[in-house]
Amino acid sequence: MEIPSINLGRGSLPRALDMPSVNLKQPTAEMPVFPPIVIPPGNLEAPAGVELEEEPKEDTETQTEQPSLRVPVVKIDLPLPSAEVVATATYAAVAAVATTTLATPLFDKLKKQIQKFLQKKVDKWKENQKKKREARNQTS
Repeated sequence: MEIPSINLGRGSLPRALDMPSVNLKQPTAEMPVFPPIVIPPGNLEAPAGVELEEEPKEDTETQTEQPSLRVPVVKIDLPLPSAEVVATATYAAVAAVATTTLATPLFDKLKKQIQKFLQKKVDKWKENQKKKREARNQTS
């Protein structure tokens, strides 16, 4: 069995376009230079015949360890605030609540008095405007 074919002939492709080339310089950068860090070995000891200076002992009375709370399931130590911070926050909270509790009734009473005063002024102004309109209507 013969496979049918179509002869399309030899076509020519168009020539490629002349594209100008772009000359790009390669990027350069200065590499950062860090001074070397000397880490002494963990087993460093003084040579024979050299006396060591005594390290100052920490005052356990002046430095208190920050309290922490151990979470048992996750096994995380959560730092707790010191007693001074808790006391300051407590005083601030008590003062804020007391001030609000005492000042609210005072401000409510002042607000009602001011509203009554202003409402009387507005009512009087409306009444005067109404009288003026009636007087104008009667003269017209």
